[in-house]
Amino acid sequence: MTAPTLIFDFDSTLVAFETLEVLAELSLADAPDAAAIRAEIAALTDQAMAGSLGFGEALERRLALLPLKREHVEALAERAVARLAPSVARNVETLRGHADHIVIVSGGFREVIAPVARHLGVPDERILANDLIYDDTGRVTGADRTNPLSMDGGKVTAIGALDLSGPVVMVGDGWTDAEVRLAGLADRFHAFCEVVRRPRVVEAADAVAVSLDEVLHAEALIGRWSYPRSRIRVLLLEAVHPAAVKALEDAGYSVECESGALDEDALIERLKGVHVLGLRSKTVLSERVIERADRLMAVGAFCIGTNQIDLDAASRRGIAVFNAPYSNTRSVVELAIGVLIALMRGVVDRSTAMHEGRWIKSAKGSRELRGKTLGIVGYGAIGSQLSVLAEALGMRVIYHDLSERLALGNARPVDSLDALLAEADAVSLHVDGRAGNRMLIGAAQLARMKPGALLLNLSRGHVVDVDALAAALSDGRLGGAAVDVFPEEPRTNQDPFDSPLRGLANVILTPHVGGSTEEAQEAIGAFAASRLLGYLNRGDTTFCVNLPNVQLSDVQGAHRLLHIHQNQPGVLAALNQALSDAGLNILGQHLKTDGRTGYVITDVDRDYQAGALEVLKGVPGTLRFRTLY
Repeated sequence: MTAPTLIFDFDSTLVAFETLEVLAELSLADAPDAAAIRAEIAALTDQAMAGSLGFGEALERRLALLPLKREHVEALAERAVARLAPSVARNVETLRGHADHIVIVSGGFREVIAPVARHLGVPDERILANDLIYDDTGRVTGADRTNPLSMDGGKVTAIGALDLSGPVVMVGDGWTDAEVRLAGLADRFHAFCEVVRRPRVVEAADAVAVSLDEVLHAEALIGRWSYPRSRIRVLLLEAVHPAAVKALEDAGYSVECESGALDEDALIERLKGVHVLGLRSKTVLSERVIERADRLMAVGAFCIGTNQIDLDAASRRGIAVFNAPYSNTRSVVELAIGVLIALMRGVVDRSTAMHEGRWIKSAKGSRELRGKTLGIVGYGAIGSQLSVLAEALGMRVIYHDLSERLALGNARPVDSLDALLAEADAVSLHVDGRAGNRMLIGAAQLARMKPGALLLNLSRGHVVDVDALAAALSDGRLGGAAVDVFPEEPRTNQDPFDSPLRGLANVILTPHVGGSTEEAQEAIGAFAASRLLGYLNRGDTTFCVNLPNVQLSDVQGAHRLLHIHQNQPGVLAALNQALSDAGLNILGQHLKTDGRTGYVITDVDRDYQAGALEVLKGVPGTLRFRTLY
């Protein structure tokens, strides 16, 4: 297959700016009427690019408005490479590999275009652009009027003179680019809309590309990725932090956001055509939803827990699920310490009395943390860090965990939950959402706690029987409680909240904000997004909660085949036989399995026939197959 000649426009295509608009900013920096002149230049640019004003006239009028000097042009030329369009910057190596099939044709200026062309490996003789004319003082007096690109229809004239053979593809954002296709000088025209979208240009195009990845994919060139990132749809629910949105968009993915959670039926409808879902704790991803998600291949839980996701159903469909197990650890721990101090001192009740105009100065029931025993149930990331801070405040720390955990500092493990409850002055719960932890603390367990002891639940709402807790608090058996999570929680901030714990003395209720600090939410957004990007970009499943964990580097000089399958005998042998039959040379291969699923990563030579990989999807036990390059 003959590689096409790619003809690129420059402004708002290879770079994310319009040259004359940036030159206006530079040359009008101290002008009192700068804003008005810049607006007029922008309007003339839009008219020319939309085809409602002749390009030659627009160029002449824009240059006449500017006190432009050589130093301004040189300043922009120095910055141009740093301002490539995002998808162009991601595909620099690919463009360099095809530089002998690239021509840059622009009504812009050669001095600005040349550094970018050199960066992309395009030789000077393959740049067709306008040349500025300067007077003796270095002021721009106009453009070379003998150059056809300074006139109406200039691109058609200049490209026609090239007498190109073979397929020709025009890529650009303006009407002058569309004219090349309309004149029959290009076989296809891609309207490039990553920087700006012009309706008339889009209507005249053979294809619309919101990134260079789509152009490379459509033209069967070896792009950086096997499937254009801009076509991979990411849906983020529940006001996921902007850091995640930015990371995914900067990587080239199409991101859609919703501020709230969705119920099951709404989620099924919204997931049609979506490849990646991001959610927090209120959206339930059930088996019914997963079975109807036609394109879903990865889920990011922008929180610690994943009990809102049917992991078994996700695994059966080969859908990778990631979470952020450590990103809000410090925030939860700090809240635990804060409410513990507040409960020991009766701060909330005293503050309420003050707001009601009552002055109650008394040491009765007010205690220090120092010397008290803190019992931690669940000694994972949060529990262990709470242990360290509590001990630094002078507390004795005991803990109970179903798994063997390394004690930090002077913390001491106890053999049973009952033993911990009987010894602790305050009990803090930090367990996960597994079914076995439901009603972990009920009436029987509360009865085993020391009289006047405190209970903190910043883990899961179903862990504590809140009716039994309310009874223990009401009859004075317990001295106080702090609860951040509840069996039933409002879906939105506008919905009402109710609980038998409301109105009780020395009880602190918070609306599931243990991990809700600005720092934690940003860290969660960055971490979960990085895990999703690792999986999407290179097949990395590190920290995946339902598939075998495999740490992978970027694909280098190969195509990577990702095969997720049921863990059953003979899959690897059948897969390799299929690879052999297809004539693929294996450069490297890795297999990892768990009790349910197998994951094979195979890097192969890029030299194989189109369609050769289809047979791999039919290997018995296949759950999901994907190619990266």
